[in-house]
Amino acid sequence: MKRAVQITLSETERKMLERLKRGRQVSVRLAERAAIVLHAADGLEDQQIGALMGISRQKAGRWRKRYAAKGVKGIEKDAPRSGRHRQIDEKQRAVVVRKTLTETPEGRTHWSRSSMARATGLSDSTIGRIWREHGLKPHLVDTFKLS
Repeated sequence: MKRAVQITLSETERKMLERLKRGRQVSVRLAERAAIVLHAADGLEDQQIGALMGISRQKAGRWRKRYAAKGVKGIEKDAPRSGRHRQIDEKQRAVVVRKTLTETPEGRTHWSRSSMARATGLSDSTIGRIWREHGLKPHLVDTFKLS
C-alpha cells in the first residue's frame, strides 16, 4: 500500500498555515488547503483528513503533495488548465494577416472588421482577435508598408 508524503513543518511554517486557515481575508479554498496541510503535518493520513473535513481522500492527497513539492506557493493557486482548443487554424489566420497587410477592399482605403469578416467568412470578433494577436490596426496608416 502506498504511503502518503510526510509533511514536516517548521514553527514559522505552522504559524503561517494557522494564520491562513483562520484568516478572514483569505479565500475559503486557501483556508481549506492550509487545514489539509496542517492535518497532514499532525500525522493524519489522507483518508482520515477526508473524513474529518468532509472531502475526498484524493483531494487531501493532492494538496498534501503540492505543498510537499512547492510549499505555500503550491497551495495558493489551482494548477493551470489547458483551455479551449482553437477553432480557427493557422492557415486561416495567415490568410487574414496577409489580406490585411497586402490588400484593400474594393473602393475603400482600409479593412474594417466587418469587411474582412465578409471577405474571409469568419466572424467580426474572430477578425478582431487575430488582428490583436498580430498587433494589426488597419485603420492606422502605420500598419501598412507603403512602397
